[in-house]
Amino acid sequence: MALHTQQSISGFIASDPQQTVTESGDTRLYVRIGQPTFRRNDDGTFTELEPTFHDMVAYRATAERALTRLAKGDSFIAEGYTRKFTIERDGQAIETEEFVAKKLGHDLARTNYEVDRSRRRQAPERDATTRTTVAKESAATTTGMGI
Repeated sequence: MALHTQQSISGFIASDPQQTVTESGDTRLYVRIGQPTFRRNDDGTFTELEPTFHDMVAYRATAERALTRLAKGDSFIAEGYTRKFTIERDGQAIETEEFVAKKLGHDLARTNYEVDRSRRRQAPERDATTRTTVAKESAATTTGMGI
C-alpha cells in the first residue's frame, strides 16, 4: 500500500488570524505566516537571516478550530497544498500563491501546552489477543464457518 503524503509547511503566525466567510457560507481563516531562514557557515554554524512571509488560509472546521487556538507568534505545522492564482492590483495582473491548510496545529518542538481529552470518546482498550479473536470470529462469520 502506498504511503499518502501531502505538502507541509511550518513557521510562525506573523499576523492576527482573520475570519471571513466564503460565498457558500463556510468559515475561512486568513493569516500571514513567517518562515525563519538560515545560512550555513563554513565552520558548521548557522546564521539566522530575515524570515520570508507568505499567506495561509484554511476553511470550515479547520479554520474554526484554528481561530480559537492560534495567535500571532505561535509556531505551527500545517498539511495541505499551495494554490497559485492571479489578482489584479493597480490595473496589473500579479501572480501570487497561498498555502491552503487542510490540517493545522501547533509545532510540538517549539510549543508547550497541555492537552485536554475530557470530551474525547473513550475507545475500549483491547489487547492483541482480543483483536486476534475478533478477527477470527469475523472471518469465520463471513465465510459461514464457525470456530
